[in-house]
Amino acid sequence: MSSLTEQRIRNPEIRKRVTDAATAAAHIRDGMTVAMSGFTPSGYPKAVPVALAKRVRASGEKCRIFLMTGASVGEEVDTELTVSGILGKRIPYQTNDHLRRGINARDVAFLDPHLGEMDGQVRRGFFGSVHVAVVEACTITEEGHIVPTTSVGNSPTFLQVAEKVIVEVNTAQPMQLEGLHDIFCPGDPPNRKPIPLVRPGERVGEPFMRVDPDKIVAVVMTDQKDAPRGLGEPDEACIAISRYLVDFLQHEVNQGNLPNTLLPLQSGVGEVANSVLKGLVDCSFSELTVYSEVIQDGVLDLIDAGKISFASGTALTLSPARLEHFLSNLDLYTKQVILRPQEITNSGEVISRLGCIAMNTAVETDIFGNVNSSHVLGNRLINGIGGSGDFARNGYVSIFCTPSIKAAGAISSVVPMVSHVDHTDHDVDIIITEQGLADLRGMAPEQRAVSIIERCAHPSFRDALKEYWERSKLGGGHFPVDLETAFSWHVNFKRTKSMK
Repeated sequence: MSSLTEQRIRNPEIRKRVTDAATAAAHIRDGMTVAMSGFTPSGYPKAVPVALAKRVRASGEKCRIFLMTGASVGEEVDTELTVSGILGKRIPYQTNDHLRRGINARDVAFLDPHLGEMDGQVRRGFFGSVHVAVVEACTITEEGHIVPTTSVGNSPTFLQVAEKVIVEVNTAQPMQLEGLHDIFCPGDPPNRKPIPLVRPGERVGEPFMRVDPDKIVAVVMTDQKDAPRGLGEPDEACIAISRYLVDFLQHEVNQGNLPNTLLPLQSGVGEVANSVLKGLVDCSFSELTVYSEVIQDGVLDLIDAGKISFASGTALTLSPARLEHFLSNLDLYTKQVILRPQEITNSGEVISRLGCIAMNTAVETDIFGNVNSSHVLGNRLINGIGGSGDFARNGYVSIFCTPSIKAAGAISSVVPMVSHVDHTDHDVDIIITEQGLADLRGMAPEQRAVSIIERCAHPSFRDALKEYWERSKLGGGHFPVDLETAFSWHVNFKRTKSMK
């Protein structure tokens, strides 16, 4: 037994269960529900899923599983298990090209819940029994507790409910991650406890995840780093969106609606969301806080600029260079960053109490403020709703950002009626494109339509949207909609694409 293994696995009994990935993967068989750690792709297991895929490809055995995670994970999970034919069902949010194709071909059944609700649903058995949980760890303590790595996600719940547990102890993740986490499990009705968070920087739980040591059937030593995705530089549209956001926040401060330090910021993932955060670096605000799912590049930029005093999330969703920088400067960042379970980061109770400013990305918005954030042309899944609904429904103000045009200007992001609804107009307060900002608070449907068309639509589509709106009003009603024209907007775009 190496000294490194002894250092990382401080419990002697659990240390005896160290084995290779193939032996550990033998616990996963056809028809099982398997839960794995990981969130956008950080802190996910890497050796066991690859070993499982190799076994199935080599043996030709039938092995179809229902896979649960926190959110998207790396290629070692979603690519390997999809191309090997192992994934029969998947939950929740994902970002993998192979898996996306499998879902849209209906080869893989996909469930898309609000991320903040999934823990409780798993514990209450909504999805059946969890047969095996596979989680990545930084270390295992003397008591047998598990210290996560770069994400927490749903892992505490998976460890609680799984019949068997496999732990990947990843020595590529620094030991200094121990102490970064705050694990609090509120339980379920009728005995669910209040979550006692009133400020983003508070600690209310423990720095490790509890598990019954007897359930740990295998421990695999690994040394493979996360494989995060890079981010491009903000384009002109993203920069313009960020400027409109900063102007809006400053106006809210001037009106007395927000304090000078704002309220805790939440931001979705991706280049648009990250660019919006970066835009705050040069603003006049300071002593900001973040209460979000993810700690991304823009958050580190704000910390480095002295703008953020504290940031709370469930995962480090950083570009490769920024992740390396974070892990090399843990002594600095652990004073200002904390990782929690996603049922805490995405809790409606906490989001509402803190008054989070919710900033998320839309695929498209219609003229009334309904938002599609997950599908193309109504039926082709992109990633999933993720946690945007948790924050949109419970935040102090709900903001959705999107460039006004996509596909090299061939398609408008502002449409008569969204082709898929993730966020209804009831949960959307602000729409921002590079064309402008529509503040929908206090507006009836007709006022919303005029504001979104005038302020957010691209000029090349504005006249067509105005024409649609004038025609739909002739039908009368509180919510004037011309269904035939609204749906033909999307159908005509499909026809145009098919003719190219």
